[in-house]
Amino acid sequence: MVLFLCAAPSYGNQVAIVIDDIGYHERDLELLDLPGQLSYAILPHTPFSQRFAYQASHKRRELLLHIPMQALEDKTLGPGGLTLDMRKWQLQTTLGHALATLPQVKGVNNHMGSALTQYIEPMKWTMELLKKRGLYFLDSRTTELSQAQHVANLYGVANVARHVFLDNQTHPDALRKQFDQLKALAHQQGYAIGIAHPYPQTRAFLATALSELASEGIELVPLSQLVEHKYIQLAAVKHTSQTSE
Repeated sequence: MVLFLCAAPSYGNQVAIVIDDIGYHERDLELLDLPGQLSYAILPHTPFSQRFAYQASHKRRELLLHIPMQALEDKTLGPGGLTLDMRKWQLQTTLGHALATLPQVKGVNNHMGSALTQYIEPMKWTMELLKKRGLYFLDSRTTELSQAQHVANLYGVANVARHVFLDNQTHPDALRKQFDQLKALAHQQGYAIGIAHPYPQTRAFLATALSELASEGIELVPLSQLVEHKYIQLAAVKHTSQTSE
């Protein structure tokens, strides 16, 4: 069973925003100038992945490996992609190679993956490797049928899931609507996780909108902080349940 945080956790209203698809363009580096503790998910083996990781580490920004996974549609995965026709050794070798190129990452999330994340076996192989590396998994939730968190729980891999895609549409009104939804979730349940992309429109929007968080009592935190709080709270709930029996 997938475990979720209970409502209104004691650590207050917090938001993590992960910017996906980093690495193909030099302009991605400009995203590091955005204020606050944003997290960044880097595509492996891309032209600017190493340069971005180096600069991000110097600015103490949190990094994830944004690993391409097979989609339901016939989409090009790019280098380092994980596919359904791979055997265990192939998938783990491919994932391990990608991780080796970005030793700074604290976690992994899926790029696409609406097909691969639905299948138990490739998720087992993925989580087995993440458990050995001590990395968390963020399920981007590209399909409601994702098995990623279920399998992560079985393997003892810390995991969380995305709540809001901020920029499926990049019109200012659409960005505003999604950002407001993210803030509302943070107030409602104490935390919220958003995913954005390195679009110029998104960068311009976040450059001004991020300041709203602090003024509305919401803290922007690295994603790993929400991962840690999830398991602290789950442990507290388990302890309370045991002592009340």
